[in-house]
Amino acid sequence: MTALPEEHVVKVLSMREVETIAEPEAFLARSLSRPLGYQESLFDMARGKRTACILICDITRPVPNAVLLRPILRELHRAGMGDADIRILIATGMHRPNVGDELLELVGEDIAVRYRVENHDAKDLSAHRYLGQSQGGAAVWLDARFLEADVRIATGFIEPHLMAGFSGGRKLIVPGIAGVETMKYMHGPVLLDHPRAREGILDGNPFHDAAVEIARMAGEVFIVNVALNERRQITGIFCGDLEAAHAEGVSFVRGVVCDTVPEPVDIVVTTGGGYPLDTTWYQTIKGLTAAMHIVREGGTIIIAAECRDGIGGEAFTRLVSETDDYEVFMRDLHHEDYFVIDQWQLQEFVKVIRKASVMLVSDGLSDEQLKMLRLEWSPTVEDALQKALLRHGGDASIAVIPKGPYILAEIGDPLNRH
Repeated sequence: MTALPEEHVVKVLSMREVETIAEPEAFLARSLSRPLGYQESLFDMARGKRTACILICDITRPVPNAVLLRPILRELHRAGMGDADIRILIATGMHRPNVGDELLELVGEDIAVRYRVENHDAKDLSAHRYLGQSQGGAAVWLDARFLEADVRIATGFIEPHLMAGFSGGRKLIVPGIAGVETMKYMHGPVLLDHPRAREGILDGNPFHDAAVEIARMAGEVFIVNVALNERRQITGIFCGDLEAAHAEGVSFVRGVVCDTVPEPVDIVVTTGGGYPLDTTWYQTIKGLTAAMHIVREGGTIIIAAECRDGIGGEAFTRLVSETDDYEVFMRDLHHEDYFVIDQWQLQEFVKVIRKASVMLVSDGLSDEQLKMLRLEWSPTVEDALQKALLRHGGDASIAVIPKGPYILAEIGDPLNRH
């Protein structure tokens, strides 16, 4: 347990406690019979159809996939589909594939051995179908396996997201099963430079608007999204129409995860969110962007994360190692012929360090990796706090976000908390 200097702590930001769903599989089974935004149940929608494809999140998201999949699979079987008619597609986006023991962890052994569980590969354009251009000019390529299914289902987890406002809904499709050509637009510098492409914002967020448009190009998609508390227990299940069910879920989640401080603080102590989100530095950056909105200009963010799998995937690690000057990188981003896989996450990191200093507490990175990141490192949170307090003076203010990116941290009146 980290000892905090209480006289400096303005607030510990947290989720609001809400009742958990005691029997989530039974609750979901009932919800599938009366989905939001549809007149028909999932069973009625699937009856007489031949095939189904179900999208699930990859290993970096704490989605209770088995709990969600079992009632869905029962409905598809009840509608007449066999095991071979159903494909479970891991919406990896631009992440690495999940194989071996990870598949068992993702869906449970009973599902992994019985059904086809496959990975999306954004770089294999031949596995995608071109659907034309979006209004914003994105070349829309989506995984053909999903498009060709008679029944299309997307599961997911609704939480604050550093670009999309909130995860879930349309995000399992974009970026989940989008081709790399589509991602050049969705994760391009212009879209991500927009001030409303950030946590907690959907209205006027160009990433969200583009993702909804592209997801609709996939045809009818039935979604099943969950809300989780700090102990990863299910507090809400929202299923039905891509937009209607997601909007209902976002409204619920916003009221649970939003917490405020009255004014920007000198120091924010936060985390990468714990397993599975903080297994790499790439994912840990989400904890920084979430904290950025409540730290003052020139302040300090202290982030604790395991990073047991290192900096990130091969592409991101190479990008970090080859970037000698972050400001030169930010200028290069806007050159028309520049595109590098994972550039978007480095762009998000530079946004943070332009505003505040970052101190990392982690035992998962080697000295070489720490040198590559050019971060200030501390062995413990206490050590980092001592350094930060010396830097900011005896009256420095501190905010603490134990659950990192799972909290929507904002400046505001705590009496008006959603």
